[in-house]
Amino acid sequence: MLEGKFDEASLLKKIIDAIKDCVQLCNFNCTEKGITLQAVDDSRVLLVSLLIGEEAFTDYRCDRNITLGVDLSSFSKMIKCGNNEDFLTLIAEDSPDTVLVVFEDKNRERISEYSLKLMDIDNEFLKIDDMDYDSVITMPAGEFAKIVRDLKNLSESLGILVTKDTVKFLSEGDIGSGSVVVKPFTDLEKPENSVKVSLKKPVNLTFGLKYLSDIIKATNLAESVTIKIADKVPALFEYKLPSGYLRFYLAPKFDEEE
Repeated sequence: MLEGKFDEASLLKKIIDAIKDCVQLCNFNCTEKGITLQAVDDSRVLLVSLLIGEEAFTDYRCDRNITLGVDLSSFSKMIKCGNNEDFLTLIAEDSPDTVLVVFEDKNRERISEYSLKLMDIDNEFLKIDDMDYDSVITMPAGEFAKIVRDLKNLSESLGILVTKDTVKFLSEGDIGSGSVVVKPFTDLEKPENSVKVSLKKPVNLTFGLKYLSDIIKATNLAESVTIKIADKVPALFEYKLPSGYLRFYLAPKFDEEE
C-alpha cells in the first residue's frame, strides 16, 4: 500500500510541469524512502532523474516497492483539477491498476478524488555513478532561465565557456550573435542570488537550446540551479527539492553534429 500526502498540491504540479515536455511515459518507483523516476527522451539526448524523499510528504507510507507506470500528459491534466494550496494524496494498492489522486480543500470541507489508469511501461533504471566534473556552477535559477530564453532567439545552440574568473554563455546564428558573462560573487543578504564557480580546468561545451528550454521549466522548483560540466560527458543540471532533487543529464553537441 502506498499513501503519500503533500501539504500543498503545488509541489507535485511544478514537478510534473517541469518534466512532461521532456518525457511522456515513465515509471514512478515507490519505496519506503520516497519516490524516484528516471526516463530518457525520445532522442536519447536528455535523461531525467527525480527523487521525492519521504520528508517531502506530510505523511508517507509504502509497505512494499510499487511501480506506477504513468502517462505524464494525462497525469498533468488530472492534478490541475486541484487548487495549489490543497492537500494532495497519492494512494495505490500493492499491485495497482490505478493510482488514486485525492485533493482536500483546506478552507472548505471538500474532497475531490480522481483515478488514473496505470500503464505497463518497459523502462530500465540506470545506475548513475557520481562523476568528477571539470566545473561546477551554482547560480540563480531565474537568471539562468533568462539567459537561455534570450539566447534562444539567436541560435539553436548555446555555448558555455568556463574559465577561472567568468562563465560565458554564447550563441551565434544567422541574424547575429550574443553572449552573457556571469562572474562569481557572494550576496550575504540574499545568498540565493550568489554565483559560485568551482573550476578544475577550463571547459568549453555546446548544448542544444531545444533541450535547455525544457530544462528551465523546472525554474519554479528552486531558487538556484547547479550546473556540472566536463568534456565529452553529459552535463548535469540540478534543482534541489525540499527533500530530494530534479536532475537533467544533457549530452553536449560534438563538432561532427554541428
